[in-house]
Amino acid sequence: MRKLRKLLLPLLLLLLLMPVIRRFLPKDGSRFGIEPLQSSMDYNQNGLDDYADFLAGARKDAKNRPTYDPAYWEEGYPPEDIGVCTDVVWRAFREAGYSLRQMVDRDIRRRPEAYPHAAEPDHRIDFRRVPNLHEFLREYAVELTTDITDIEAWQAGDIVIFGRDQHIGIVSDRRNAEGQPYIIHNSGQPSREEDYLPRADVTGHYRFDASLIDAEILAAWGEGL
Repeated sequence: MRKLRKLLLPLLLLLLLMPVIRRFLPKDGSRFGIEPLQSSMDYNQNGLDDYADFLAGARKDAKNRPTYDPAYWEEGYPPEDIGVCTDVVWRAFREAGYSLRQMVDRDIRRRPEAYPHAAEPDHRIDFRRVPNLHEFLREYAVELTTDITDIEAWQAGDIVIFGRDQHIGIVSDRRNAEGQPYIIHNSGQPSREEDYLPRADVTGHYRFDASLIDAEILAAWGEGL
């Protein structure tokens, strides 16, 4: 009987705690009546739309958990086990077949006055700086609300800027108990896909739609530099 009690007590405790545990487990948008948004573009023609690819690429980086290291790389791209917040973004774009590096470089050459942080352009690092990515998105992406309570406006694959161009991340398809999405990002934290939005200073929210972008700016992965 004593052994049975020892077995039953943890089970009973778990049953009692389940409502609390469920509250903090991530949920998908269907729990809140939110249908996942699909892009009209499948740029790399892999059978997945761009937003699904952005999510998949960001999640790969999150699972890989690259060591946070802002070092300058002569090759431009850091190795896969090294990264910062901006590396999550270009790796997400790479998954969809885009060269974010090349697109940012093209825009810096087209509009140098818009990039004060690239006064002396350097294709090895410019695409890994948040202010430059913010300017690129401001010009070419669809700008969306920064109100995190407007949960339907947040979709997987969206890009979010935090603070005064201090941090950047990709919106996940997982959501907290209030329906706010998790963020996939790298600031060196243990969990790279987390309930970050409610405790962050959101200053930009964008959705990349290649169908709206000039062919002169668009660049495929492996194209150019």
